[in-house]
Amino acid sequence: MPASSFCAIDFGTSNSAIAIPSADGAGMRLVELEPGYRTMPTAVFYFTEGQHDADGPPRAFGRAAVAAYVEGSDGRLMRSMKSILGSGLIEQTTDVGGGHGVKYFDILAGYLKRLRNQALAAGAGAPLDQLVLGRPVFFVDDEPARDAEAQASLKAAAQAVGFRQVEFQFEPIAAAFDYESKISEERIVLVADIGGGTSDFSVVRVGPQRMQRLDRRDDILANHGVHIAGTDFDRHIELASILREFGYRSLGPARGDAPPREVPSGVYFDLATWHLINTVYSPGRVAELRSMKSFYGNPLHHQRLMTVVEDRLGHELAGRAEDAKIAVSGGGDTEIDLSLVENGLRVPLSERVAVDSLQADISRIVQAGRETVAQAGLRPDQIDALYFTGGSTGLRLLADRIAAEFPTAQAVRGDAFASVATGLGLHAARLFAR
Repeated sequence: MPASSFCAIDFGTSNSAIAIPSADGAGMRLVELEPGYRTMPTAVFYFTEGQHDADGPPRAFGRAAVAAYVEGSDGRLMRSMKSILGSGLIEQTTDVGGGHGVKYFDILAGYLKRLRNQALAAGAGAPLDQLVLGRPVFFVDDEPARDAEAQASLKAAAQAVGFRQVEFQFEPIAAAFDYESKISEERIVLVADIGGGTSDFSVVRVGPQRMQRLDRRDDILANHGVHIAGTDFDRHIELASILREFGYRSLGPARGDAPPREVPSGVYFDLATWHLINTVYSPGRVAELRSMKSFYGNPLHHQRLMTVVEDRLGHELAGRAEDAKIAVSGGGDTEIDLSLVENGLRVPLSERVAVDSLQADISRIVQAGRETVAQAGLRPDQIDALYFTGGSTGLRLLADRIAAEFPTAQAVRGDAFASVATGLGLHAARLFAR
């Protein structure tokens, strides 16, 4: 077993990974977190039934958590936990079923503990108490105090599960380190790290002669980001397609001479936001929605909505929106099967509709890329390479729009889900393997 006791964690909105020193001490490697996978969905499923242990109710992680939910096990699925950082929710307790409540902080810490245990099982050196954690450029846009609170909460969660020394590195800069390990000459690279929760950009000077320098502050020319990414895309696509069939943006009945009014939209925004879906299932909210039948001009919309709420199908609809986004991301159309709500119900989704629903988000992301280069004091034609990483860079239109801003730069695609973790591992080795 290696004597080293450090690791690096990419704690992502959608997927996470952990890097540890190689057995021969020659570098870093990503831990196989699940059979055949070096990344694991950032997901926890709490089972309603089962024996509790010191960490709380029984639970499953990653793909097993998603499978438990899809298979209809009684319990609560938690995803997009990173989005809670910097909000008042972090210290609140949420119902996980069976009359049990768990703090959001403890849910987050439990997931980090799972990653640490997987690393120990894979041969990481005990006590594994030194950690480099990735973080977005901004957890919270334009609110420095909340952003600092978000990092402090993540650090506290890591320390609570055994990491004594916790250092942070920006995720796009970590991706630049991964790119740097594959080139033979000095370059100025714009890293576009677009994942589930944030779109982050960094302009970094990289090259073989710079790799072993521990202090790289002079090479980081600019970093900037916006809190818009894959989960926002999923939400907009769900609102533009699926939830239209359940009454979103529909009109109520005409009343006298007054024009029909649009049905209240709050429930639809909550159904399209992972960490708010469960709030729709509270008895008071269900009763309120049931009483709103007369608000709907099309009674079928209300009937379908109540099926989703009473059968707790919100997360399933969100998952189908994500699948539909992936299906149209490279071009073409798809059809979303909603027969779980109503027999034969299917919703077409064209690339055009998806793109139209995302235009505002894509424009803000592209603008963030332009601003990052401007902050570095550079012109677009001074960028040598664009390095794309993060799962949402698979959206063809988004990558093409960013590349169009820098037509002379070489576009390079990293590992969408592992580049950041690999770069964080390189940074951890430079920090701790001394």
